[in-house]
Amino acid sequence: MANDTFDVLILIGRPASGKSEIIDFLMHTTPDVRRSRYHIAELDVLDDFPMLWTWFEEDHILSQRLGQPRLYTDEGGYFKHPAYWHLLIERLSLEYQKRLRDDPIYHDHTTALVEFSRGSEYGGYDEAFSHLAGELLQRAAIVYVNVSFAESLRKNRRRYNPQRPGSILEHGLTDEKMERLYRADDWERLAQGDSGFIAVRAEYVPYAIFENEDDVTTGKPDLLAARLETALDKLWNLRRG
Repeated sequence: MANDTFDVLILIGRPASGKSEIIDFLMHTTPDVRRSRYHIAELDVLDDFPMLWTWFEEDHILSQRLGQPRLYTDEGGYFKHPAYWHLLIERLSLEYQKRLRDDPIYHDHTTALVEFSRGSEYGGYDEAFSHLAGELLQRAAIVYVNVSFAESLRKNRRRYNPQRPGSILEHGLTDEKMERLYRADDWERLAQGDSGFIAVRAEYVPYAIFENEDDVTTGKPDLLAARLETALDKLWNLRRG
């Protein structure tokens, strides 16, 4: 870990909770401010959504243009096998491991930000964390963006742009998929209080909660900045302690 920046931040929360907006805010923050206020170096985002969207596109090509069976999803857009949820996490870990392999001083200049959402149907965050590589977990700290399911559903509806369904900031799910996949969330079972540690295998990973029921990530940059600074300061102290 660098003297003043996180090595790995795991950013999680329900769909449309504000994760992508937090990342976008950080990406547009100057490097000196990002480091001094948020303990974040050069930002390298590892997000499972582009991987997931590629699978959807490939299944569409296979079924609609090549007359072949779909590989990953059924006609309703649900995974054919629950293991594909875990495969995405394994892929995020693999991408991180390749960074370390190719750049021995990666964390001297970079904070890896790992972003995903998981509902309880296929094991939730508890199962997802178990598929993260040990090298990643040892360096990780978690930020959970907390919104109710109702707020997640509202923002998911609002942000969806049918002209850009694969966009990080404008993709969305049907209400049916939101209900089935994300209404239940196991975060409160894993975490006690607004900050602390979660046991994952042999590691105790620090976490802090970013409360966003009042949606400070939409059009409220000053409030977002202040709340993010508070959450990451708390997390930094846990990580260093």
